[in-house]
Amino acid sequence: MKLVKMSLAAAVLLGASAFALDNVKVDGDAKLYYFTKNADTTNAVTKATSNSLFSKGTSAADAALRIGVTGNLMKNVSFGATGYAVSTLGLENNLVDSTWTGAHGVRTGTGAGYAEVDDKAWMGELWLATTLDKTTVKLGRMQLDTPFAFSETWSVVPNTFEAAVVINQDLPDTTLVGAWVGKGNGTNAASIVGLGTNNVSTLDSVGLAADAGVVGADGSYVTFAHSGAYAAGLINNSFKPLTAQAWTYNVSKIATAYWLQGDIDCQLVKGAKIGAQYAAMNSKLIGVKDSGAYALKVGYDAIPNLKVSAAYSKADKDGTLKIANVATNNLKAAQSKLYTEAYWNYGYVGAPGAKAVSLAADYNAGVAQVAAQYTDVSNSITNATNEMTEITLSASKSFGPLDATLAYISTDAKDQNIKAGNTTGSRYDSVLAMLKVNF
Repeated sequence: MKLVKMSLAAAVLLGASAFALDNVKVDGDAKLYYFTKNADTTNAVTKATSNSLFSKGTSAADAALRIGVTGNLMKNVSFGATGYAVSTLGLENNLVDSTWTGAHGVRTGTGAGYAEVDDKAWMGELWLATTLDKTTVKLGRMQLDTPFAFSETWSVVPNTFEAAVVINQDLPDTTLVGAWVGKGNGTNAASIVGLGTNNVSTLDSVGLAADAGVVGADGSYVTFAHSGAYAAGLINNSFKPLTAQAWTYNVSKIATAYWLQGDIDCQLVKGAKIGAQYAAMNSKLIGVKDSGAYALKVGYDAIPNLKVSAAYSKADKDGTLKIANVATNNLKAAQSKLYTEAYWNYGYVGAPGAKAVSLAADYNAGVAQVAAQYTDVSNSITNATNEMTEITLSASKSFGPLDATLAYISTDAKDQNIKAGNTTGSRYDSVLAMLKVNF
């Protein structure tokens, strides 16, 4: 493992020491994530196949450190900087064969099966913002949260963007958002060559697969899509029970996209919530068909400590791009903002032809926050392989600064765990453990 020559904390705080800053706040966290499954998994180098829980060949692990600092440079001008560092702590090729992020650099040797990943560190956020009356302008490297282009925060480190964002709240109960996205460090974002890829992790070619990639090779930033993208959004709460939002995107030379959503607290039944979504992606590429989907959701939270919900979504079967994040792995396993999104198996609910049902329950049992989710995805396309059923049981608990989550996942997908001699996949089990220390 290579050592990071300058400590991450020093790198983040270096700029702060050069100015007389106000309201400086420093926070961060350290994570250790582990994942294992009993699906057939073949090492790309040794060709050895593993299929038991907790074996090296079917497991992934990663550690990550995040340190952030925010403050005021002067009146109405603020700044933020966040540094990330990732390491397997030497677990690769000892206890696990895979990592949680594609950001690791890879060193390969001459021996069969030899593959070792390096520690990596990068600045995930580095921005300036200024506010004048009810308008804020933010420039630099940052996380984004919009329906079609967003930072996926479920993995050990998130992808971020180099962007310019303007937020205005002059209109009553209305937030207007405009954004220009120039670069990103997400894995496999749609690129300049049709629907090719950029910022691809090299891990898959040497046997160390990034099970939860999200961030591309070395955490480096590349041009977003062909030559950037524009986004505009409107969020309105004039009718207090209802939050309505509308978004439009122009991804240069690739697609235009639209997202409409409304979520309402039902006034007739206390605790009932209803939501509706419609999304469309209109391609600019020859031979690439338009995509669309809609989703509906009902929820209920009037019972103390309990929340339950049910959702349904349907995607047009003629599309090409998935109704999912275009900033990461859209053609494979990017996360979707559709209500029906699974707990772990992304890339199914927004696929062309997909019809998905999701049932979820979340209960505060005192000793832990326990949750259950059932997701079933069928597909109207003949001989479709992207069909999947997932059942997840999870428990989360905070012990002071320590957050812990343990999850069991049952997956039955046509395109996963295909045994020798079979043409379709079989059910398998997964166990996920996540620890985070906040400071």
